[in-house]
Amino acid sequence: MPYDPDRHHRQTIRLQEYDYTQPGASFVTVCTHNRGNLFGAVSKGEMRPNAFGKVVEDVWKQLPAHSPNVVLDAFVVMPNDTSRPTDKLRINVTPGSLGAIVRSFKSASTKQINILRNTPGAPVWQRNYYEHVVRTEEDLESTRNYVLGNPAKWDEDPDNLLVGGAHVRAR
Repeated sequence: MPYDPDRHHRQTIRLQEYDYTQPGASFVTVCTHNRGNLFGAVSKGEMRPNAFGKVVEDVWKQLPAHSPNVVLDAFVVMPNDTSRPTDKLRINVTPGSLGAIVRSFKSASTKQINILRNTPGAPVWQRNYYEHVVRTEEDLESTRNYVLGNPAKWDEDPDNLLVGGAHVRAR
């Protein structure tokens, strides 16, 4: 399906006038397609990734090897968070930008997961992702605490499909 601006418009959640190619810290959440529990389970407040969750962890950890300007900080894979690559609609992203890095991550992890589950072309991620530009040291510390404490709060998460939810979250 060709791009149609009347049908394929989305409101951006990105900061206007912010250069996403500049150095800086960002908190990122990507969610699975339809928020399905795909990456494992939380047991006793600890995430237990399955084979797909381990792919996500491995691909995430490899980002600095493919994008030398990327430095990873706290992250956690949760059962149902991440996003799918855009299907036929292609959004142009600036090389080296946060969008390009997230797209690369989604693409590589989708390819590997679909090989494992024998589902070529199946969506793994939702189309978009959530990001927050970290502005202060206090914001960074708060973000780290949130990320690392996420599994312990799984039973209370409204997105947990059993009770509520999950996320691949990174700063």
